[in-house]
Amino acid sequence: MKQQLDGRVALVTGGNHGIGAATAVSLAQTGAAVLVTYLPIHDPCEAGFPDRYRSNRATDAHKVIESIKAMGGAAEAIEADLRQADTPARLFDAAESRFGGVDIVVHNATGWIADTFKASTRDRLGRRLQRVTAETIDQQFAVDARAGGLLIAEFARRHAARGASWGRIITLTSGGADGFPEEVSYGAAKAALVNYTLSAATELADLGVTANAVHPPVTDTGWVTEAVKQAVADSDQQIHIALPEDVASVITYLASEESWLLTGNIIRLR
Repeated sequence: MKQQLDGRVALVTGGNHGIGAATAVSLAQTGAAVLVTYLPIHDPCEAGFPDRYRSNRATDAHKVIESIKAMGGAAEAIEADLRQADTPARLFDAAESRFGGVDIVVHNATGWIADTFKASTRDRLGRRLQRVTAETIDQQFAVDARAGGLLIAEFARRHAARGASWGRIITLTSGGADGFPEEVSYGAAKAALVNYTLSAATELADLGVTANAVHPPVTDTGWVTEAVKQAVADSDQQIHIALPEDVASVITYLASEESWLLTGNIIRLR
């Protein structure tokens, strides 16, 4: 039976674990060939960071690729530092050489650091906080915002050059209308990424491209502790703690044929 995304090529950033890994698997199950990017992050041992989460962030993407190939899918992985300005072009070159032109871009990778304007050294969940500095701003904007903008730009250029008429851009965001206290640069970088995404929805519509941002709920990628569960239970804004596969199913729908009327949205999952 023909899969809906047979013949489509997807680029998924930050696909070594969590939402990115689940998305890569889900897209492959629907027929897409997937290029997964990853960059192992080695976090120090500290309160509020479960060992499972540190292990997840430090891994490469070989298990994800193996699982996709085991079910008959097509996937490759590439280590990529999205802080480097030439990385997006290199990723598209790699995808094209392996699978062909990219149809679907999912920008999930993040340069997350918990930073703050306050003097506090720990956040409400016991995690280490840093004061806002040029370094904390630059890391998060480089990965979340600038890389997102460059990936969209590279996608748009190549999409138009090959005369393509179908495409999907899906970005992952976080934070809210009141910013993101104790993760202030992360929230600001995500806000910039959303703006790029919404602009792409308008500018690329005549090329058959949709662009949407997904705002997941608290998602258990390994970092959810009992303190996090209690914070969600006490919140009047949060409702669910999702699994990566729950979020991936929404992303896969946005990559589907049926989603062609959905563009220019921030899709908040709760």
